[in-house]
Amino acid sequence: MALGKTVRVRTPLAAALAALALAGHAALPGWAAPKPTVKQLKKELATLQKESDKLIADYYSSRIAHQKAEKAAKAAEEKLAAAQEVFDRESAELRAIAVAQYTGGEPNQVALLLGSQEPSAVLGGMALTQYLISEQAASLRGYARVRDERQRAQDEASARAEELGTAVAGLGERRTKAERTIEKIRDRIDRLYVAPGARPDGTFVPQLPDGADNITPRMRLVKQLVQERFTVPYGIGCYRTIQDGGEHPLGRACDFMLSRGGAMPSAEEIRRGNAIAEWAIKNARRLGIMYIIYRQRIWHVRNGAWRTMSDRGGTTANHYDHPHISVY
Repeated sequence: MALGKTVRVRTPLAAALAALALAGHAALPGWAAPKPTVKQLKKELATLQKESDKLIADYYSSRIAHQKAEKAAKAAEEKLAAAQEVFDRESAELRAIAVAQYTGGEPNQVALLLGSQEPSAVLGGMALTQYLISEQAASLRGYARVRDERQRAQDEASARAEELGTAVAGLGERRTKAERTIEKIRDRIDRLYVAPGARPDGTFVPQLPDGADNITPRMRLVKQLVQERFTVPYGIGCYRTIQDGGEHPLGRACDFMLSRGGAMPSAEEIRRGNAIAEWAIKNARRLGIMYIIYRQRIWHVRNGAWRTMSDRGGTTANHYDHPHISVY
């Protein structure tokens, strides 16, 4: 009878404790909402794929418009250069005429008629003078036409340059939108993968290494996803026999190299390393990632923050040339 009473007393208490534990879990990050199902993720992917296709088509149209604007702007610049050349030549000729008139004086027809020259010589001089005046007038008219053509070419070049600027700005905006959507698709695809050995409470069952690469299935999945998402041209090092207290000899760690021979990586490779580390942090709880080491810092899933490490004496030892990822 006493035993029965004990059971009746403990059962409600156990239920209350279980409810309290569940309530506590619900308050923790990651427990507030249920994880999306594969079906939900695939539905989201289908919607995002349609959006992505529209954005890519829009970006393509913008590229064509940009190329046309670029071609028109180049043609307008060439036309302006040619008009400027003619304008400069005509300006030089007019300046020469003006200088000649200023220094020599323009012939006076009345003076020619009243002078002591023979009439035939006077008439000949007048004819020559009239011819020169006609030539100057023609030069002035030609100059005005060249000047106006140059101005039109300049206006057209300015308009085409403005169109090109607008096309460039639109192209950049469309590219950014498309890239953001593609990034969303990548994130949704990542979420379709769940690390093998994961348990509902967020812990991970230990795994044995297997396969020719001597790494665990969980580490192999992380390595595969990094390779699919990022280019790692300098190789990936995982299993090694040296017992250094880390996860490499257990098949639970990989190094994603950003340079060769211990050289300091380029700025572009450093950005790639940062991107790999950020991706690993974002997906750590779902993929069973325990910690990341990069650039003499360590991020552990338990505290979710970077911590500076002591100096180990070199570029590779301090992980400046590669991010290191360890899994449970």
